[in-house]
Amino acid sequence: MRSTKPFRSCLLSMLLIVVMSWNIFPGAARAQDELRIATSYKLMTLDPHYANLNENTSLLSHIYERLVYQDEKLDLKPGLAVSWRATSETQWQFKLRENVRFHDGSPFTADDVVYTIERIRDFVKSPNGGFRSYVSGIKSVSAPDPLTVVIETSGPVPNLPLSFSSIFVMHRPGQGFQTTQELNAGHAPVGTGPYRFESWSSGEMLKLKRNNDYWGDKPDWPEVTFRVIESPAARVAALTTGDVDIADAIPARDVASLKQRGAKIASVGAARINFIQFDVERETLPGVTDKSGVEIANPFKNPLVRRALAMATDRGVLVDKILAGYGTAAAQVFPNGLPGTSANLTPEAPNYEEAKALLAEAGFPEGFHVVLAGPAGRYPGDGESLQAIAQSWARIGVAVQPATSPFSVFNTRRAAGDYALWYGGTSGETVDVILHALLASPDPEGGSGALNFGHYRNQAFDQMLAKAQSIEEGLERNNALAEATDFVMADQPIIPLYHFHHIVGYGARVAAYAMHPRGWTTAMQTLPVTE
Repeated sequence: MRSTKPFRSCLLSMLLIVVMSWNIFPGAARAQDELRIATSYKLMTLDPHYANLNENTSLLSHIYERLVYQDEKLDLKPGLAVSWRATSETQWQFKLRENVRFHDGSPFTADDVVYTIERIRDFVKSPNGGFRSYVSGIKSVSAPDPLTVVIETSGPVPNLPLSFSSIFVMHRPGQGFQTTQELNAGHAPVGTGPYRFESWSSGEMLKLKRNNDYWGDKPDWPEVTFRVIESPAARVAALTTGDVDIADAIPARDVASLKQRGAKIASVGAARINFIQFDVERETLPGVTDKSGVEIANPFKNPLVRRALAMATDRGVLVDKILAGYGTAAAQVFPNGLPGTSANLTPEAPNYEEAKALLAEAGFPEGFHVVLAGPAGRYPGDGESLQAIAQSWARIGVAVQPATSPFSVFNTRRAAGDYALWYGGTSGETVDVILHALLASPDPEGGSGALNFGHYRNQAFDQMLAKAQSIEEGLERNNALAEATDFVMADQPIIPLYHFHHIVGYGARVAAYAMHPRGWTTAMQTLPVTE
């Protein structure tokens, strides 16, 4: 049975509404061949296994595909695998889709899946662990026939199919493993996806052409060009002038003016968290001093300090003023009510007097000075959020110097240990995926703590999380994850800020755009205007 393209049914229902009420820019006519997208995602590598970042997931999903797909409701759907089942506590069997071919014409087989898993597990050396956490529990993988994959795990891995919703399948080369350097050096990446690679300029441009031999529905747009525009204002301007057809990560403050100019807006609550993260490992930290500028011992080692700063953070200002309502205040890693979240954790209003008392109890009655780092233009309202947090913390004596930089610079400096605390964000398939990456003790070999740049370690939490992840999907697992979340957040390793809403603007040549809560920006989510 021929597969339908993700987002198709949602897009068609949207189109019925849009064609009745479309207020277009002047001069709009029929759709042309090329879809032009202004994206905040700065694709820095063509290696789909090197960095577990949303820009890779989003843009490379045109070229590569996964065994399992997570739809707009975060439910698992068949991708390159048509079915899967656990044959024992430590064995899974995946049946693959027939008549799928890579862009070079070669058939997709189970051997490509074996290669993909082994490349991630045994070969690729990512600075933050990459995708290794998804395959760390795999003991062996085999291909008993061209359309069957058998996976043996070291122990029970009840959520293994979900892991494969994050892994792109690569084609096995003639020999050895392809290196990241080879993939970035101009060798066209070969996948099974709806678009073929055309050209790429690192951090600037990605050009794609339709894969007319795609096994699923043929893509609507023959050509797609992604222009990396990191400045939100510049993305908005490009959409307003008609230089692009779609612009992602639209600031909430620009929604009203874009609508007045005839643009359409699509938005959805994000399955993600934006937060403040502390370095809790080092004895002293860059940019952390007393009020006279003298270096002091790391205050963030003390959970009382972390709790005081959390209590002095006004999330209402962030959500209502900076995000203009396109967000939800956060107290944990996913919005309340989703599977695995805790009903006990709700966002608190700031309590400055109690926060000052906690600081005094921790030995900082006069506060201290700190540099708060963050990326510029990567997340909605990121720069303004840092300014608002600085104003809130000033009320308890903590003097904050916000420091923003382009994400590529920020990411490099954060990994190098140049920051004491920072504003960040991450998304994931489920609550436990984020907990495992963000708050579990860092273990490059095991794959945990890939985003735990603050080097927070809590063995009791690690054990609770591991126990929850060993339980089959369902109420018992969700309750165990909620309990682990309650436990770790009492220690305040991060300050949850908000779950922002993904906002995309689109122009006259686009009839409808279907949002995904993971925040992906793809041509497959886009229907063109037709006569």
